[in-house]
Amino acid sequence: MSRLKNFIFAMVASLAAIALVAPESFAQGTTVITIDEAKILRDSKAGKDIQAKLQSIESQINTELTPTKTSLEAEGKALNTELQGKTREQIAGDAAMVARLNAYDKKAGDFGKARQKAASEFQLTERQALIDFNKALEPVLLQVVSEKNAQIVLSKSALIYGVDSVDVSALVISKLDATTPTLSVVRKRIPDQPAQ
Repeated sequence: MSRLKNFIFAMVASLAAIALVAPESFAQGTTVITIDEAKILRDSKAGKDIQAKLQSIESQINTELTPTKTSLEAEGKALNTELQGKTREQIAGDAAMVARLNAYDKKAGDFGKARQKAASEFQLTERQALIDFNKALEPVLLQVVSEKNAQIVLSKSALIYGVDSVDVSALVISKLDATTPTLSVVRKRIPDQPAQ
């Protein structure tokens, strides 16, 4: 067992010696650059294009849902007005009212499912747009890394401290604007589930 302890001690001592000497030698030949991903998405032409297209798709979804929502709200208010002052027994004894309440509940349930489906479609659309943005960003970032002879790229959001001279976000934005000013953003559709 002592041989194992000696081996571990020797490894730890070796690593400690490397750790003391290596940072200075590595730091002298290492070029580090940072990027601000949020700024690139927010300020680049492609990022602005994606945001505008996503807002348009969101407006389209809201336009599709609004008539049913408005109709359900009006019908719900009308039903509540008719139900005021009635007991459960009186409501249960009115077959026409029970049928209307059941129909309203079904419409409200269907609307909830439609709203959830639309929200899921929007999330899928947004996720795909960001994937496409990152695919367009990758070759531009690699070009900047090559131009700057960088060995390390860090996210500005993960830094505790960094000087502005290592932030290449503006350069990345200008190159991305030149190569990819727009991206296709198409609403992802989820097929309707058959009734069970």
